Amino acid sequence: QVQLQESGGGSVQAGGFLRLSCAASGVTYSAYVLGWFRQVPGKEREGVATIDSFGNTQYADSVKGRFTISQDNAKNTLYLQMNSLKPEDTAMYYCAAGRFANYARLSLPRNFGFWGQGTQVTVSS
Repeated sequence: QVQLQESGGGSVQAGGFLRLSCAASGVTYSAYVLGWFRQVPGKEREGVATIDSFGNTQYADSVKGRFTISQDNAKNTLYLQMNSLKPEDTAMYYCAAGRFANYARLSLPRNFGFWGQGTQVTVSS
């Protein structure tokens, strides 16, 4: 059973930084994709960044150059380093896991089978 638990959210001023963590357990399949998604009330969940078991990363255009996704396999933890935060980055951030073969991709959140509870990020101007 895959379990995901996010932490590290909070409130910061514009220009600040946060690092989100996602403790993952039970991800045993060889070809996987881990990702960060975000959602604000009334809008669809959108992809922020993904990393797969081959080491490939993808980013939403809105966060390129500011956010970095990484994983520590020894600690079974996924990270999202968020720098130069903007008010429009305010959202609930979710960690997700999916199978590469099931087309779990940045633009296809519905193909991720496992989700964490989310952590709130609030950026004030």
